[in-house]
Amino acid sequence: MFKAVAYFETEHARKYLTQLCKHFAHKIEVTYDQDHGDCRFPRGAGRLVSDDRGLRMEVTAPEEDDLAQTQSIIEVHLIRFAFREKLEALAWQRLPETA
Repeated sequence: MFKAVAYFETEHARKYLTQLCKHFAHKIEVTYDQDHGDCRFPRGAGRLVSDDRGLRMEVTAPEEDDLAQTQSIIEVHLIRFAFREKLEALAWQRLPETA
């Protein structure tokens, strides 16, 4: 299993988490509250966690290409929703693979 994480420092983390989850819920299975969101994409899973300082995004997928696609979906939508903050890209960090 492939895994990557990114963190976006913002005071609007809870707002973005809710926006992302509501948007994704139109097409995929999503569960969320104001601090946690779990999204089941066709090729991977995304977990969003908000706090007072920012939004943490964790993506897992069975294949490297699936991981990249799932990261891209989350990133593109977050950039669109956070346009006032001039976010251009997330700094994803790969974590060690798990079995």
